[in-house]
Amino acid sequence: MKSTFHTPIADRDGKMLSPWQMTGQPAPQIAASPAQVADCLIVGGGITGLTAALLLQQAGKKVVLAEARNSGFGTTGGTSAHINTFADTTYPEAESAFGEDGAQLFADAIKEGFGLISSNIKTLKIDCDFESRPGYIYAENEDEVKQLDEIYKGAVKVGVAVSYTEDVPTPVPFQKALVWDGQAQFHPLKYLQGLQMAFLAAGGIIRENTLITGIETADGIHIATSDTDDIRAKAVIYATHMPPNINLFNFECAPYRSYVMAVKLKSGKYPDALIYDTQEPYHYVRTHVVNDEELLLAGGLDHKTGHEDPEKAFTDLEKYIRKYYNVSSIKYRWSSQYYVPVDGLPYIGQMPMAADGIFCATGYNGNGMMLGSIAARILSDLVLNKENKYEKLFSPSRIKPMDSFSEFVKENADVAYHFVADRVGIHETDSLKRLQPGTGKVVEIDGEKIAAYRDDDGVIHALSPVCTHAACVVNWNGAEKSWDCPCHGARYDIRGHVLTGPATKGLPAISYDQN
Repeated sequence: MKSTFHTPIADRDGKMLSPWQMTGQPAPQIAASPAQVADCLIVGGGITGLTAALLLQQAGKKVVLAEARNSGFGTTGGTSAHINTFADTTYPEAESAFGEDGAQLFADAIKEGFGLISSNIKTLKIDCDFESRPGYIYAENEDEVKQLDEIYKGAVKVGVAVSYTEDVPTPVPFQKALVWDGQAQFHPLKYLQGLQMAFLAAGGIIRENTLITGIETADGIHIATSDTDDIRAKAVIYATHMPPNINLFNFECAPYRSYVMAVKLKSGKYPDALIYDTQEPYHYVRTHVVNDEELLLAGGLDHKTGHEDPEKAFTDLEKYIRKYYNVSSIKYRWSSQYYVPVDGLPYIGQMPMAADGIFCATGYNGNGMMLGSIAARILSDLVLNKENKYEKLFSPSRIKPMDSFSEFVKENADVAYHFVADRVGIHETDSLKRLQPGTGKVVEIDGEKIAAYRDDDGVIHALSPVCTHAACVVNWNGAEKSWDCPCHGARYDIRGHVLTGPATKGLPAISYDQN
């Protein structure tokens, strides 16, 4: 069954449309004078950047927010927008790595991030489809039941409300289930637009279409270079999901793609809840009304960026949905990117090996709404020289627990494999003539590797396949029509422009004879 397509209002980091791009207006552009020294420059216009910008502007600071494209272009614009009191890193996992006190602080941080979103919506009167919903997690076999029991014990230990239930609004057979009351959902771009309006009203400056390519520091002032001019600031926050260029986080966070479909059901009966299984990879469903149309949002099947076929992931997700639901039409399908930290918790604070006053936040796993919000609170407190009880737990300079070392080695061995293997896996038998319209592939012509895409008019767009971040070879993402790096998650469009960092330079075009 064919998907239904619409005209997007806002852009995102892929060709596939999410429902969030269908409503709202872009933020107005206000240029900052190159001579002006801001108290803080925030790089990135997602939930972390805009929340931190608003907090600092409300505290009396002069803040400039620079966004490479448009606000919500990245992961915030592609999230499935769940707001939970639990996280992908379970509380028992957090306790194993960081002790009982660390697990309790993690639970407190999740709760506070949730509360910050709720508070902003109420205080700023943001109309963003915010609704409270119960959340359910269920187990389908004995191994999953054991996992579920551990999740329950860990949540109770840190004071998070959860209980067992025999009733879950799902057609999937299960053995055991938990219910978490007071979870929530919202429209992420409507929420961002509300933050934008409040930030601008407080005197903040937004610079969209401004890619920050590097920062130099002199006499305590950070000078950020963009493709148009320089921006000077006393402090800098990288709210770009992954800080740009080569840095320590390239070896401590792994990039993952996640997939979502929004479908119309023949029955007209939609679950009034957030529902998750415990499979690996997992699935989830929830309901959202988009343009007065009720839709089932189903997602999951996450995998490392650039390692598996995204089109197969969508095919498998559709099969899963149709197995349990009577689908009348597919309205949207899209994917998004997030980073999994090596020890389970995000990295928030002073950026290692950077000048004092350059901060960052990354490694939210699949919980960017809550963790991005609390990251904004921590980062704004750091800029304001205020104490924050979560600063030490989430510090990017924290000493890693020993049990994270094997995962650290595995991730870096994987990067090394792709750095070498992708250079010897292309054979000269590959030919551009076999490239069908709308498809891309890394091919070898006359001994030179080329990232080649043939558009619908038959024109070849040829690029260097070597990622400008760390020189790995990119792979083709046929679903989002992008070139994805399997090492650190940088992504490029068919013309080589950067879609997703940590790269800041595009893939160079390659000239060749098409005859």
